[in-house]
Amino acid sequence: MTTAPHVALRPAGVGANPAPVGREELLARLERALHTRGRALLTGPAGVGKTEVALAGAARAEARGETVLWLASLPSDREIPGASAAALVASVAATATRSGPGAVRPDPSDAPGPGPSAPVLPAVGSPRTPGTGIPAPAPAAGGHATGAYGTGPHSPGPYTTGPYTTGVFASGVFDELPGPQRTAVAMLCREAPIDADGWDPIALRLGIAQILRTLTCRGPVLLVVDGVQHVDPDSADLLRFALHLAPPALRVVAVETPEPYGEARAPHAEPHRSEDPHASHLWVPSEADVLRVPPLHADEIAELLIHHRLPSRMAGRIHRASGGNPRLALAVGRSLADARTPVHHAEALTLSGRARDLARQLLGAAPPAVRETLLLAALALRPSATLVRRAGRPNAEADLAAAERADLVSLAEDGSVTFTAGLLPSTLVHDACWAERSAGHAALAEVVDDPVEAVRHRALATESPDEELAAEVAAAADLARRRGNSALAAELALLAAETTPGRHGTRRIARLVDAAEEAARAARADLAMRAATDLLARDAVPADRVRARLAVLDTAGQGLTGLDEMYVHAMEDSEGDTALRAAVQLRLALKYVLADGDPERSRTAAVESAALAASIGDPRTASQALTVQARMERALGSPDAQAVLDRARALELAERPLGIRNAAQILTIRHALFDDRLVEARDELGALLPLVQRRGSVEDAIELFRTLAEIESRIGPCPAALAHAGQSLALTLEAGLSPGPAWYALALAETAGGSFARAASYARRSVQASEEEGDRVFLSRSRYALGRVQLVNGDVAAALDTLRRVQADERAQSTVDPSMLRWHEELAEALLANDAVGEALALLAEVRPVAERLGRSTVLLGCDRAYALCLAAEGRTDEAAELLTRTAGGFGRAGLPLERGRALIALARVERRRRRRSAAQAALHEAASVFERAGAAPWLALAGETPAGEGPAGGPGGEETAPALSSLTEAELRLARLVGQGASNQEAAAKLYLSVKTVEARLTRIYQKLDVRSRAQLATALRP
Repeated sequence: MTTAPHVALRPAGVGANPAPVGREELLARLERALHTRGRALLTGPAGVGKTEVALAGAARAEARGETVLWLASLPSDREIPGASAAALVASVAATATRSGPGAVRPDPSDAPGPGPSAPVLPAVGSPRTPGTGIPAPAPAAGGHATGAYGTGPHSPGPYTTGPYTTGVFASGVFDELPGPQRTAVAMLCREAPIDADGWDPIALRLGIAQILRTLTCRGPVLLVVDGVQHVDPDSADLLRFALHLAPPALRVVAVETPEPYGEARAPHAEPHRSEDPHASHLWVPSEADVLRVPPLHADEIAELLIHHRLPSRMAGRIHRASGGNPRLALAVGRSLADARTPVHHAEALTLSGRARDLARQLLGAAPPAVRETLLLAALALRPSATLVRRAGRPNAEADLAAAERADLVSLAEDGSVTFTAGLLPSTLVHDACWAERSAGHAALAEVVDDPVEAVRHRALATESPDEELAAEVAAAADLARRRGNSALAAELALLAAETTPGRHGTRRIARLVDAAEEAARAARADLAMRAATDLLARDAVPADRVRARLAVLDTAGQGLTGLDEMYVHAMEDSEGDTALRAAVQLRLALKYVLADGDPERSRTAAVESAALAASIGDPRTASQALTVQARMERALGSPDAQAVLDRARALELAERPLGIRNAAQILTIRHALFDDRLVEARDELGALLPLVQRRGSVEDAIELFRTLAEIESRIGPCPAALAHAGQSLALTLEAGLSPGPAWYALALAETAGGSFARAASYARRSVQASEEEGDRVFLSRSRYALGRVQLVNGDVAAALDTLRRVQADERAQSTVDPSMLRWHEELAEALLANDAVGEALALLAEVRPVAERLGRSTVLLGCDRAYALCLAAEGRTDEAAELLTRTAGGFGRAGLPLERGRALIALARVERRRRRRSAAQAALHEAASVFERAGAAPWLALAGETPAGEGPAGGPGGEETAPALSSLTEAELRLARLVGQGASNQEAAAKLYLSVKTVEARLTRIYQKLDVRSRAQLATALRP
């Protein structure tokens, strides 16, 4: 039993700790349960994060001034009578001897995760008696033995002197207990000799109850019992009695990991209570709310990995491996982080070390019969209780039910079996010997009702290659492909190749090529890599080597960094083969823009690929190459972009039906998005998306959902943007692709219709994932999304830094067209907010001619909004108001409601500086109406706040602008208000992320403009 002395769960003066990742709703339910009923049970499998939730609840209780007691039971405590009750008494004694509310930090035996970060502490009181977990007697300071209970009028008589002086009674908090109760408690804590008849059970019950009642007299108390399943029966009985009599001020949280297989007892353990299923319960089950702690979703696993500074780019695959169990996920993440070389998307996850050991611990608790049944289920393609029973496990249903109680599997109504974490069946198969696996596959081959599955099991049960069997497996792969099960087809194609005898080398190589290409169609990067690795180790012709390498490249997603050697070999092997050279050049064109950030080189490679493909009559490759060329032409500001795209689309429509690899059609939609022809883009996308979902690739579906979210983030409805961005992320994580692009879409959608805080969080995740992948395109985009929301939130210093990085990224990539990523207007506003009016004007003067030449009318409107704010900063508020009025109207005619609303907020700010309150209020009301119709919740809230303060790039609100202040820039106004509120130059510099010299120079200008000579006069000038 572990109890800990007081360590604050949060720093003094700081608000309540944030909830662990993905547990905000659960934590709210816990607090409601404690408020209404005073009792709650957190339950769930090991590693799911129960302790973290309890810790967060305890931290919030401490923040409210409550006393927090924490008991963490250990498995050995179950066999020590009174261990938990003694630890509780020790914890109360330690709590009562300190002033103010307190809390404790347990040994975090449950799943790690973001939460309180206090250190793990030893037990309260004196050292433990070896092997008991009970505090041992200890000498007093100085080594002299004195009375354990003192010598007051309530001293228990025969034990007024002795060696027990520094234990729990030394605090004096139990002085009010009657003598028999104090004696019984002293015996429990081993601070008094135990009589031959033992302690008085009634006195001990009443004593424990009185101790808790006395503690609650000081204020509300939260008792957390972590590992309640390990509480010994004697302690459970004592606590049940005490809690039954406890006042409402005592609330209790129990944390339980169920024991689905029954308790494993030592041979000498007393069996007198084992038949009672409620022996360790602290209350009647109906007296408490039972809160099950669920696994985390894939997106929450990604956030957890980021919090622990682990790679998040494989969050989808880690989620599948862990089943959402935080402890397993972190173990897998750490194994990836510790790998000698970065694990690529096309490689199998590293599931050794800590991750594999954790899976073995979960499986090791199961009885041997259950593990044998689970092994058969792990070997089956579609496991079910009936199938496993027919394969030789007559007690399959009972075994699987026990495994379900242990959260190893889930059973559907039809008896189908699903493992809760991919790491579990992988470990079962990994740890089984060949004979066990072979016997299992052989048994399953006899009972499955699908010929495709039967062939698969027969092949996996056979150790020796067999050409006849390999041919059957290849035929089964073709059948699976025709059924539309591309993942199974890829697995069988590889199995057919691996079953082919070595003497049929040419046939084996051909099957390996088919397997790699089938894996690419199924987006199975791991299978593509396995097939390619096997093929490249053999004497294959150059054409086959190229095809295998192309399959790996096609499954790499955004993660093309680190594959340079594969490109080099593909170029060498494609020499003299026009078709293959065209295909390699196409992949190089993608690499040059995604990994290298070089659109010029990408365009050159795409042009060469298109020419080679056209020379041999290959419309598919030609169409894809022209599509890449059109994308680069657009980025580079070429007027030929649309003509190239039209050629690509014509070839695509002639070569394949809608819904299957329609890269040109998708780019056409994205060009409409860039041009703000948003209704047209949405209509075309709406017609294409259902076809892609039925018969297209998952990558195309992901891009279409992402594009739809981007469209709706600009024109609404914003809630639909959130839904479609979420679908894009779900598909991305399920496919095991990098989540960077999907997180970017979610950042835009959250900025439009969700929460600015969540938008910033998703943007930061996208930045990290893009950096991990080396994806230059989405790194720039995600930084833009982050800088934009920082600007809106008023964090102008951070926004300026982020948007300057976007500027550097885009210029390094030679991007010319400003409509593809609209960072110019945002950077200009950030510069203006940081008192760099001249630099903002120079930037706008640089981008405006380009936008005019390319006909980007809505980009010009954005520049107009930023230029109007520059005019206002220069004191030309009449011109600024007139320009903003025209800009808002232009955005309205362009069908961009959110941009119109943003221009109206800027107009309101200028009108307030002009002292035209009614005009400012009218602009804000109009903006609020626009945002409400679009479902732009965060902007609606911003419009509601702005009348009392600043706009998106402004500083703190709540102050009226005095007439003289209209001469100040936004940056000067923020500094003036800080100084007027009493901030020193150093404090203002830290707050605004400026140097002290800059603050001093800016203050000098403020004093000159306002004609003041002191801080007191400045404060007076700031008053309305």
